[in-house]
Amino acid sequence: MSKNKKRVLVAMSGGVDSSVALIKVLEMGYEAIGVTLKLWENKDKITNKVIDSDCNSLDAVNGAKMVCDRLGVHHYTLNFMDLFKNEVVKNFSDEYFSGRTPNPCVRCNSIVKWEALINQLDVFDADMIATGHYARIIKVDGDYKLSKGVDEVKDQSYMLWQIQKDFLKKTILPLGELTKQEVRKIALDYKLINAERSESMDLCFVVDDDYRDFLSEFAPEKIENMTDGEITNEDGETVGIHSGHINYTIGQRKGLGLSFPEPRYVKKILPNENKIIVSKKDKLLSNGCYISKINWMEDISLPIKCKVRIRYNSKGANAQLIKKNDTIFCEFENPQLAVTPGQSIVFYNDALIIGGGIIDE
Repeated sequence: MSKNKKRVLVAMSGGVDSSVALIKVLEMGYEAIGVTLKLWENKDKITNKVIDSDCNSLDAVNGAKMVCDRLGVHHYTLNFMDLFKNEVVKNFSDEYFSGRTPNPCVRCNSIVKWEALINQLDVFDADMIATGHYARIIKVDGDYKLSKGVDEVKDQSYMLWQIQKDFLKKTILPLGELTKQEVRKIALDYKLINAERSESMDLCFVVDDDYRDFLSEFAPEKIENMTDGEITNEDGETVGIHSGHINYTIGQRKGLGLSFPEPRYVKKILPNENKIIVSKKDKLLSNGCYISKINWMEDISLPIKCKVRIRYNSKGANAQLIKKNDTIFCEFENPQLAVTPGQSIVFYNDALIIGGGIIDE
């Protein structure tokens, strides 16, 4: 490969988005190398044979190789399984056993797909990385900023808040200005085999989206120590029995085994007391939350008004960030439903991300 022009490592999952990202990188005039990250292997409990999952299947790797071959681009598969297990999967398990609901894709993006991939730049004598995420990087007066993608439905900026700001100048997000419909049309125009491949929203390391079964396999010793416990109302009165606190999430209504004229929802999980607290839906509303592990994308001073998203599919809520009890507190303009410890909260100024963190309480 010649180094007359900048070289870009393109993260290839085998799906249509990363394939079109590669096409756009080539159209921009860069030299490209396709890389597929091997992160996990799901195995059948009985046969111990590897089960394909959308992110890590042999079909996905072969699909990426075929697209690269079609476009005259070298392709490599990189084994990041140990990193993924230690930094993403272990955290996922620890958070659930702590009574919290994690965002493993956020950690995967920042630690694996960005930090580890950028560390490969020197190995491949490359200058930048590119991914198929629907978000934009905007350069303003020499400063790089992370912004929502133009496709409001597909926008994935929420999942990228934890990326180090310094990495933005070494990143290309070719799909940020495109809609999903436009991406599929490009893939069809290029006659890519994955042009109409369906998408999966499941976690790549959890088969059939059954995280309870996954935790039984990943941390059997912790599961063995898991016991039934009390379900109480807000006044501390016992109203039922739960089957182990990891089986529940904030806002859950179904599967509680309770009979009330008006439905009850999980309001709080107390792992140290092995207790689940339930309430009526209106009691799930919160005026604010404490935030930890904040990653600022902009230089700001508190207090500051902004729009926040407390979950991936949230439309956003007006809020104010303030200092409170030596930490950051988010005050919602209007109470928000089922604010969940462990989930990401992302701060926006219009389309720009100014930062994000983890909901504590």
